[in-house]
Amino acid sequence: MKFKTNIKCSGCIATVTPFLNKTVGENSWNVDVQNPDKVLAINRQDVPEEEVVRAVQDAGYKAEKIG
Repeated sequence: MKFKTNIKCSGCIATVTPFLNKTVGENSWNVDVQNPDKVLAINRQDVPEEEVVRAVQDAGYKAEKIG
């Protein structure tokens, strides 16, 4: 699953890390901050996209499913 986000930097990633680790698990996600859409990629298929969006929102950011 891929999401367009507003996660811009390593500080932002540090903020969302505990939320995403709790929701999808450590080493199961990454954010491409070099991509203009700041793409969050989830490497698991068994987590509902709503839970991923909620975890990112709980951390204070936005996520919108793409692709």
